[in-house]
Amino acid sequence: MADKSTAQVLNALSRAIADPQGVPLHGRKDYPGLFAGNAAGRLAALRCKDEGYLRLVRTETRGKTTHEICAISEKGVAFLLSQVSPRQVLEDFIRALEMRQGQTSQLLATASEMQVSLDFLKTLAERALAQVQGQSSQSEAHNLNNGAIAASGHKCCEGHLLKLLALWNESGASEDCPLPDLYRQAHERSSHLTIGQFHDGLRRLYDQERLYLHPWTGPLYAIPEPAYALLVGHEIAYYASIRTGQPRALSDSLQC
Repeated sequence: MADKSTAQVLNALSRAIADPQGVPLHGRKDYPGLFAGNAAGRLAALRCKDEGYLRLVRTETRGKTTHEICAISEKGVAFLLSQVSPRQVLEDFIRALEMRQGQTSQLLATASEMQVSLDFLKTLAERALAQVQGQSSQSEAHNLNNGAIAASGHKCCEGHLLKLLALWNESGASEDCPLPDLYRQAHERSSHLTIGQFHDGLRRLYDQERLYLHPWTGPLYAIPEPAYALLVGHEIAYYASIRTGQPRALSDSLQC
């Protein structure tokens, strides 16, 4: 029985030396501990604490259970090295380092993806804020004098967008029209068209239920040409399609 207990102690100390932040003394479902929760494991854990091989780092309470998080002590390191080959301890330590390196690389990759997503959302927020500020700074007289011209320009832009979407639909394309492609086609017809005006036209047509805006379903960091994406409600729209039931002879009725 003593040999079995010693083997459990040495195995626990080998794990503890590779994780200086601490390991649960007894296992739980989501994280294995240094010792099993059975009678033999509890006796071996008690021996380790009584001998001073382990030191208590902290306690964690989950539900009604309190877990002891322990790390190896200097006395535990000395005992471990006296009982097993230092080479074996070193190999265990190297394996633990490799595992930590893999976890760190994954965390860095995730953080990088989150940063790209945050930068994209920041760009959208800044664009929306600039648009609101630009609209609020216009005087009422300017709006009155230029209202007719602006309305005509909006109608022309919207007509071109609907016409282009109708042509895209008639071409038999296998997917809805990506907004970057739609903007480039519209810009060829009207070189003064800005992305802001393009987005405004899409919103008006969407509110009038004359086209569909379809969301980007992948991760934000993977959006190609994110400047053309459009924030609609809580979704990022990246595709557009014309609604069915638009008037016949669309190419004639939408000319400017």
